[in-house]
Amino acid sequence: MEGGGSVSWIKYGPVVSLVVVLLALWFRPPQHAVLDDRLDTVLSSLLRAEQKVGVNNVARPRVAVGFGGCVDLLVDGVSLLNKIGLPPTDQPLHHNYIENAEQLAQSFAYFFAPGAAAERFVLNETLFSELVEASRDLPGNRWSVGGNAPVMAGRMATEGCDVLLGGSFSPDFTDVLSQHITVAGNAVEEPDIHLILEYPSGARWGPFTSRRANRYIVHSDDHNPYLASMEEFAGKLQGFNPDLLVVGGLQMMDNFPFQTGERDALLSRLAELLSASSPRLGVHFEMASFVEESIMQDLLHYIIPRSDSLGMNEQELPNLLSLLKGSNITVLSDPNPRVATVLDQMREVYRILNQRHRDSREETNSSEGKPLTRLHVHTLAFQAMIVTHGSQWKNTMSATAKASLTANRHVCGSNDIDPSKARLIMDDSFSVSRQEGSQRIPLQESRPVSCWDEEDYEICVAPVLVCTEVFQTAGGGDNISAAGLVLQI
Repeated sequence: MEGGGSVSWIKYGPVVSLVVVLLALWFRPPQHAVLDDRLDTVLSSLLRAEQKVGVNNVARPRVAVGFGGCVDLLVDGVSLLNKIGLPPTDQPLHHNYIENAEQLAQSFAYFFAPGAAAERFVLNETLFSELVEASRDLPGNRWSVGGNAPVMAGRMATEGCDVLLGGSFSPDFTDVLSQHITVAGNAVEEPDIHLILEYPSGARWGPFTSRRANRYIVHSDDHNPYLASMEEFAGKLQGFNPDLLVVGGLQMMDNFPFQTGERDALLSRLAELLSASSPRLGVHFEMASFVEESIMQDLLHYIIPRSDSLGMNEQELPNLLSLLKGSNITVLSDPNPRVATVLDQMREVYRILNQRHRDSREETNSSEGKPLTRLHVHTLAFQAMIVTHGSQWKNTMSATAKASLTANRHVCGSNDIDPSKARLIMDDSFSVSRQEGSQRIPLQESRPVSCWDEEDYEICVAPVLVCTEVFQTAGGGDNISAAGLVLQI
């Protein structure tokens, strides 16, 4: 009997499976079919927009990216805290840096509940070592190449660029880099480790539930804060003849215990490097999680005035704007802002920085510094870009689409986007500003990237097909920014 049953199933199994699928489709609620069709249309339209522009594989774009790098150890954040016996705090608090386990619990809870990305320096080396050791045998942990510069370099190499990467890495680290990446920097025996505490949407830790998937990063770097590769990078830069220079990883300096004047000297040297580059060379600065006000002021003095492109997320944008307007740093902002809110903040940053540039040139009668001609903000729900008319940055619509698609590809861990593992959380229409009477733009599935002109710039906004089966959030911003830049060089 058992044998006969098995033969019958083998014989008729495919027919039964087909019937099951057809019945599932037949009884699928109509609204699900509409949503599926909508996602399919948005995806195919974004892919068409991305493919309108290709990268020249014969004369590959050349990009120089600095600085630093690390090995990322990715773990489930809640599992790690449970493993080390750290109980949930009843007092979520912001800390500029972490000195003990209690502060770690308070800081993690502060960002975990709203689902906001954060990165903190651990001053207590013993605590950091204990966290790393506990993570090494945690089920599901993963090691990967980390750091803003290597991640952006990796994405750009994947997308068709040749890259000069400034960083001090171990031989094992450089062995796994793309053949299209050339490293400028001294070799080190032990790379810095960054511990990535990932968590999905709806994760629970004691009384706290995360509103969205994100990560909390801790590090205790020895090499990265000193920009140890900068001199060798500078020496190879001219011979490399890049089409674009990208600066990132400077958040490793945030709250690091430098000697007096040490950080200022490093940033001053970096400013000299940027100023010495060709005026025609685009310079992109990738923002990150900064909480120390003094380093933000240093960036506004040394780095941002010498950059004509900026990239940042929904936390970093209001942080920068607050400082530009003379207020304090904003540690935590809305992790799911409306389009109109972000666009208004982008306009203000664009206006203030360019006014500062004009004022500086008039006061000093100098041509040093650059106007801001490109601003890219990446959020969970959408991508937004401002690009100055007549600037060197091209293909803004396609670049915005590519950034949107890269968000899904990276977070889902697959180059092939599966609409069944995605959802749209951007509104069906959005206001272009919070000002009363502002135009509303509907999301058109067949043309999902909305672009329009204002003053001396173009704005483009694209929805993100938000990944619902998260593989990794860490490195998302770096991948997204890098992918968007590739089509605009």
